[in-house]
Amino acid sequence: MNSTGRDIARQSTIIAAAVFMIIGAAVGGGAFGGESVPELQNGALSAEGSYLAPAGPAFAIWSVIYLGLAAYTIWQALPGQRKNPRQVRTGWWVALSMVLNGLWLVAARYLNLPATVIVIAALTAVLAVIIVQLSRRRAAGIIELTLFDAVMGLHFGWVTIATVANIGAWLTQTLPAELGEQADAWGVSVLVVVGLIAVASALLTRRLAPALATAWGLAWAAFGRLSGDPHSTAIGITAIVVAVVIVIAGVIGLARSRRR
Repeated sequence: MNSTGRDIARQSTIIAAAVFMIIGAAVGGGAFGGESVPELQNGALSAEGSYLAPAGPAFAIWSVIYLGLAAYTIWQALPGQRKNPRQVRTGWWVALSMVLNGLWLVAARYLNLPATVIVIAALTAVLAVIIVQLSRRRAAGIIELTLFDAVMGLHFGWVTIATVANIGAWLTQTLPAELGEQADAWGVSVLVVVGLIAVASALLTRRLAPALATAWGLAWAAFGRLSGDPHSTAIGITAIVVAVVIVIAGVIGLARSRRR
C-alpha cells in the first residue's frame, strides 16, 4: 500500500472508530433501555460510589468531549489533512482511544469493575501518548489547535480523574469495610499524586486543556465530598487545592509554550 493509501486507511479507521465509540456509548449508557450508568455495577460508578467520585454535573463534560471528537473526525477526514504530519503520527492512536472509549461503557454494562479499570487505564495511557506526540509539533492554526489539541487535551484531562474515580469505585467494592475508616488518608494521598502528575504533564507538554478538564473533575469531586455522601472534608478541601494548583501549572505551561 502506498503512502496515500495508508493515509486514507488511517482516516477511514478513525471514522469507523468514532462510529463504534458512539454506538458503544449509546448501548452502554442505556439509550436502548436498561440501567443508566450511575446504576450499573450496583451503583459503584455513581457520584456516591466512592470518596473520589465527582458529583453528577461533572459528567456533562462528556457532551463537550463527544461533540469535539465528532468535529475532529469530520475535520481529519478532509483531503487537506491526509498528509498532515501530526495526523500521520497520532491518527492511529486517536482511533484506538475512541475504541477504548466505547469499550469502557460496554464493559461497565456487561462485564465487571476490574474490566472497566483495565479499559480506562489503557485509555488514559493511549491519550497520554497522543498528548506527548502533539506537544512535539505546533498546530498549524486555530482550527487544528481547537479540534485536535484542545479536544484531545480535554479527553485526556477528564479521563485522568475518571480513572482515579473508577479505581476508587473498584477498591470500595472489594476492600474490607474496616479500611473505610482510613478513607480520608488514602483519598488525600491519591489526590496529591494526581496533582503531581497533572502539574508535571502541564509543564512538560505545555497544554492547558488537560489541566482544565482534570481541575473540573476535581472541583466536582470536592463538591460531592463537602455537600453529599460519602462526606469527607479533608478530601474535599484537598481536591480544591489540587485543582487550583493544576490550573496554575496549566497557565504557566501555556505561557511557556507561547514564549517558545
